[in-house]
Amino acid sequence: MIRSGESVAATRVDADGGIAAGRRTVAAEVPIAISFLGIGYAVMMATPADLEDFATGFALSERLIETARDVVGIEVRAEQSGILLGIELVAGRHDRVLARVRHRVGESSCGLCGIENLEQALRPLPKLPAPARIAPAAIFAALEALRAHQPLNAETGAVHAAALCAADGAILAAREDVGRHNAFDKLIGHCLRQGRDMGGGFVLLTARCSYELVEKAALAGVPLLVTISAPTGLAITRAKEAGLTLIALARPDSMLVVSDPHGLFAASSLRGA
Repeated sequence: MIRSGESVAATRVDADGGIAAGRRTVAAEVPIAISFLGIGYAVMMATPADLEDFATGFALSERLIETARDVVGIEVRAEQSGILLGIELVAGRHDRVLARVRHRVGESSCGLCGIENLEQALRPLPKLPAPARIAPAAIFAALEALRAHQPLNAETGAVHAAALCAADGAILAAREDVGRHNAFDKLIGHCLRQGRDMGGGFVLLTARCSYELVEKAALAGVPLLVTISAPTGLAITRAKEAGLTLIALARPDSMLVVSDPHGLFAASSLRGA
């Protein structure tokens, strides 16, 4: 199994006919078998780093915990074919695990295989407060600074990043993974474990915005989510339901505000800033 940071043989072929042998550093993508209370829950393909953060953030995104104190133990065990990630929760959360396991066989980025009805697929989201007043310049500053917080992507060009940004655009924490969902879970888990509030600024993701990312933001108390690629229609709908300010297609010279329930980016508000 190829590890992150390992180089592999690769042949470069140029448009002008040039051919050269070389090597390329690649990112690892390994199966992570997640269990709660010893019960197999999911197998995720992920980058094997920051796994304690991943375990905690994943548990919150699955609505199995509410705080880091609900997690009483995390075991990471490497096997030949992947990694076993065992998570123990306080007794008061066991019923949530058992109820969820009964309905859930597995999920992917484009399917909900174990969900039996629409109500389970689109459960109510918490209502978010208005975000801090954040100037567009802060978001552009975070975009410019993000590359310095992506060391694995600098080596491989193959991973996503999720970054927690202060209201002025300073990047406070970042996590990387081959999966955009996993990177966000790792960031959420890191903030939970560190007791860091995610509501004072915004989160920046190097990904398209699917509805799952909006839901993760709402459950983590993130009032403003910024993604560098386009949103889906359901992502916008879920953002509006949660009162989440959502910005997509954030590039160095422009961005697209697709959900602004608190009028943060209304023309009159920006002129008065």
